Amino acid sequence: MRTYTAMEAPLASWPWDNLGNYKYLLCAPLLAKAVGGSAWERASPDHWCFLLLLLFGARAVTYQGWCSFSNMLFLNRRRLIVRDGVDFEQIDREWHWDNFLILQLWLAAMAVYAFPSLRHLPLWDARGVAVALLLHVGVAEPLFYLLHRALHRGRLFSGHHSLHHSSRILQPTTAGFATPLEILAISALMALPVAAACAAGLGSACLLVGYMLAFDSLRAMAHCNVEVFPGWLFEALPPARYLIGTPTFHTIHHTTKDSNFSLFMPLFDLLGGTLNDKSWELHKKNSAGTDEIPGFVFLVHIVDVMASMHSNLRSRSHASLPYRATAVTLLAWPLAFVIMLMMWAWSKTFAFTFYRLRGRLFQTWVVPRHGFQYFLPFAKDGINRQIEMAILRANKMGVKVVSLAALNKNEALNGGGTLFVKKHPGLRVRLVHGNTLTAAVILREIPEGTAEVFLTGATSKLGRAIALYLCRKRVRVMMLTASEERFRKVQEEAPPEAQEYLVRVTKYESAQHCKTWIAGKWLSPREQRWAPAGTHFHQFVVPHIMRFRRDCTYGKLAAMSLPADVRGLGVCEYTLGRGVVHACHAGGVVHFLEGYEHHEVGAIDVDRIDVVWEAALRHGLRPA
Repeated sequence: MRTYTAMEAPLASWPWDNLGNYKYLLCAPLLAKAVGGSAWERASPDHWCFLLLLLFGARAVTYQGWCSFSNMLFLNRRRLIVRDGVDFEQIDREWHWDNFLILQLWLAAMAVYAFPSLRHLPLWDARGVAVALLLHVGVAEPLFYLLHRALHRGRLFSGHHSLHHSSRILQPTTAGFATPLEILAISALMALPVAAACAAGLGSACLLVGYMLAFDSLRAMAHCNVEVFPGWLFEALPPARYLIGTPTFHTIHHTTKDSNFSLFMPLFDLLGGTLNDKSWELHKKNSAGTDEIPGFVFLVHIVDVMASMHSNLRSRSHASLPYRATAVTLLAWPLAFVIMLMMWAWSKTFAFTFYRLRGRLFQTWVVPRHGFQYFLPFAKDGINRQIEMAILRANKMGVKVVSLAALNKNEALNGGGTLFVKKHPGLRVRLVHGNTLTAAVILREIPEGTAEVFLTGATSKLGRAIALYLCRKRVRVMMLTASEERFRKVQEEAPPEAQEYLVRVTKYESAQHCKTWIAGKWLSPREQRWAPAGTHFHQFVVPHIMRFRRDCTYGKLAAMSLPADVRGLGVCEYTLGRGVVHACHAGGVVHFLEGYEHHEVGAIDVDRIDVVWEAALRHGLRPA
């Protein structure tokens, strides 16, 4: 017997697959008709066209809303069903999950053209709602059950339905990830109750819109990886468990493919003998919630209002790519600004994303503070309180290592984490600024044979460590600093024979012949002009410096690729590529994997730079 693949089977691929994101142009004719006919005016003969486009948008928002809810780890991490993250492979596979919305938009448009009476439906008719509900329960639900069972057999499964089951972690968008054949069948079942009510003269606009949005919401909810129904509900009302399918119920279908076939009502699995006998036991366990303690936490902050939208709460597709401003994010800026104000008012550290490495859970937590706040003197105490609360929470939970990102470890803010270690000497959790590995990454970027470098931010934690390391290698370091005292303090730490390689400079023009600049302080375009053509700008400054010079090259912030066996990672870290994290993040990972018992706070131990670098390579991390 020939085995059909998803690409070979009829109606197994979308005809506009080759269009990519240009597929949305398929909606352009309807949009043009709506605009040309002033369809937003109720008196317009094309008003129905405007309503269909609004419905299209409302349906997309429904799935996105459930997807955002599913990724709110700060609310629902205890009620996750499958405790793994969605990885880049699944996100890419489901990238065009909304193909079915385009198809159903055109099916609806053709139905309105074929039956002009649909353009003049009354707003509401309770009789039609009752008829549609009865037909859904009595006809659509059992037909879907039979269809679903058929899709799990032979060629139908291998050629069509296996695509839907290829998603390991259910997400609301997974509901739309199917072949055209399946979507056409589901569309027919969706249309049946409403069409019957309209044929009987009982149709209404509220029935058409309400039924479709309710159908979408229930499908999206069933594909959540979070249990939303409390266990006490089914204990108090046992019959209710057969009237509504829970996310746990549907997840069991994806893990045990020969059970739990029902659309929304497990009653038909009970009648068909396909109800998994562990459904309610697992539901009770998932709804009660369990804590899984991460071994490692990376404590980040929001860089700016635009970057705050680079999150799987807004769009997992956007978050799975390196951050960049887009037309959509620009349009969404006002909403992001309002959310920023809400976060300030709430002021709670929350879990953002997670992944697994060597079987252990690694999480990212977010301090709800934006980058510019770190430079406001009056905000210092409040920010430190938020960081301290997160550290104490991690300590109470049993987290092994907390790594501080970027401005959360600012020297002027808390001395690179020293403040918290001194204030809480009994901390079991190890606090890490990760700058030892950051210094190692920057130093490995400097080409062999370099004789001279220009260093800004020269007396900062990283600047000091880089200067001391390079002078030991007999590299002349021009340290830009206005403070003679701070320069002398760093110089005195160098071996006597290497001190002559540390040179204090006070102006940028002193480096006009040096082609290796290491920026630990933000450089304006005017300051960059002093660099000679061909200069390479290494940097460890947040935010990163602007690419102003076309005749120079610019390095990215120090970063490393995580080991190949990392699982469940589906979010890019700011502007970095997939699977790549900032070096301070990687430094915390190494600290955890090595089982170091010391805090890595305050000044960098220059003697440990090579030790930490070799440990990172030994654990499979690689320079990005």
